[in-house]
Amino acid sequence: MADNAAVDPTLDLIERAITQMGDVIAAITPEQASLPTPCEDWHVRRLVNHVVGQILRDFVISARGETPQWGAPHEDIGDDWGAEFRTRARPLLETWRAADLDRLVPGMGGEAPLRGRADQQITEFAMHAWDLSRATGQTRTLDPELAEHALAWSKQLLKPEFRGPGKAFGHEVPIADDAPAYDRLAAWFGRDPGWTAPA
Repeated sequence: MADNAAVDPTLDLIERAITQMGDVIAAITPEQASLPTPCEDWHVRRLVNHVVGQILRDFVISARGETPQWGAPHEDIGDDWGAEFRTRARPLLETWRAADLDRLVPGMGGEAPLRGRADQQITEFAMHAWDLSRATGQTRTLDPELAEHALAWSKQLLKPEFRGPGKAFGHEVPIADDAPAYDRLAAWFGRDPGWTAPA
């Protein structure tokens, strides 16, 4: 991305979130495919399939201001997950770079600026980057600004009625206010921030 002070902060964050997600996926080795992740009942391969074969496709549609079929099955991806992510992320980056982030698009509560959809994507990429990084024992330092942004956005929208058995999110896990950003993000989304892969 060009060094340009006029770049919209939301666009900067979505680009960083996509780059970070791609770096995490590229570092996963084939023998790690069956490892568990902090997402209950989701192993590494299933979560990568979700990110690369499903949400990248859906996020491009969403970034255009359209409504994807969120429940549609993921597309098949090849064995080189890092390359697949980079290839499939390119249209998403191009769509966001060309977008008017303040354009009003349909939302759950009526029309809202398109940048809210970018906020959703930043949040999902940040959370799943932590999931996969933790599952595969990566020691990289994840971008804390992405986690802070994800927390600020999601705390406005993730209501108690969306949490619990059989629902999209687990119950919030108690955690100190001064805990690291990704630990707080994981706890907010119902993950155990101290989770480690079984030996």
